[in-house]
Amino acid sequence: MVSLATMAETTEDGEINRDEKQVVGLVEDLKRSNAVLQAEIDMFERYITGLDLQPQSENYETSSQMEIATSPGRKTKAKQQLLTLEQKCDVAKSMHKQMTEDLKRAKDLSERELDNYKATLEEADIHLAEVKKECCQFDRDIGKALRDKKSVTMSAEKVIRYIEDKVKAKESLIEKLHQKNAALLAYKKKLQIQLKQQEEMGEGLTALDFEQLKFGNMKCRKLLDEQNLRRVELKLLTGKTLHVLNSNKEKLQTLTHESDMLSSDTALRAKLLMKFEEETKQAEEERNKAEVLNRKLRAQLTDFHVPHVLQYIKVKESHVQLKKSVKEWERKVEIAEMALKTYSKSWDKLRITAGARTVPTRYAAVDAGLYGF
Repeated sequence: MVSLATMAETTEDGEINRDEKQVVGLVEDLKRSNAVLQAEIDMFERYITGLDLQPQSENYETSSQMEIATSPGRKTKAKQQLLTLEQKCDVAKSMHKQMTEDLKRAKDLSERELDNYKATLEEADIHLAEVKKECCQFDRDIGKALRDKKSVTMSAEKVIRYIEDKVKAKESLIEKLHQKNAALLAYKKKLQIQLKQQEEMGEGLTALDFEQLKFGNMKCRKLLDEQNLRRVELKLLTGKTLHVLNSNKEKLQTLTHESDMLSSDTALRAKLLMKFEEETKQAEEERNKAEVLNRKLRAQLTDFHVPHVLQYIKVKESHVQLKKSVKEWERKVEIAEMALKTYSKSWDKLRITAGARTVPTRYAAVDAGLYGF
């Protein structure tokens, strides 16, 4: 009994597993079918949107054919009408054609943008090469001369004349391009008039003539665009050249100021050099005088004779005696001055007391002796 129950349970589990696998498979199939239906719906919606954008005369028949299928809730007595396989195939072909055309337009647009970018890069390369060439010419003609120490005093007019010549050359080139552009515009206008006349006389023209005229028109337009691009490039180049000219003028003014400062410094140093030369000459003269004096003194030194020892001793003794006598006389003078001061004080006292009327004889004698001394 137990084995039978176990077998029954196993059988039931197997059936449940099979049922689950079948359900999972059905769900996957439904997902795939839903995805296919969603893709068809998206395609139909894009198709209908395209029909709405087309003229009414073109999509009237197709829209009338799809009106039954696209209108929800519209049924016949028997069943709802759906698109047939032929209609679906027509819709798919139309959408494929539209997508191919969109892809082609996107490809053409991307190719035009790529050509524009390539032309811009080529223009930038050409402009860079021209700028490098101009820089090399300026450095060769002007910059190298300015860096040379021997030509620091080069006149500013030479630099300005060089830049003005370059600007005039660019202006002449711009004028030539203006004339060429005007000639092309006149030629374009002439071709447009001829094309208009030929369109008015359209009966005698063929498709090949129109293709040739279209090709010529495209060629002229391309040439005109190139000339306009070249004109814009030259305008930019002229602006940059003027900017470079202004910067070079500023540099020239700075260099001129430095040159003036160097000239004044050179003049000052020349004055100092002249002063040093004069001082050197004066020192040379003084040296010559000193040499003459030195030779004279040396000659006197060679002629000098030392006196005899006894004579020197006698002179020395006389010198000592004279010094002693001088000292004695100086002492006597000091004593006499002291005595004079004492007598003067006494005399002043006597004059005060006696009123300077009667002076004793002895004091008068003393005074006479003092003054006589």
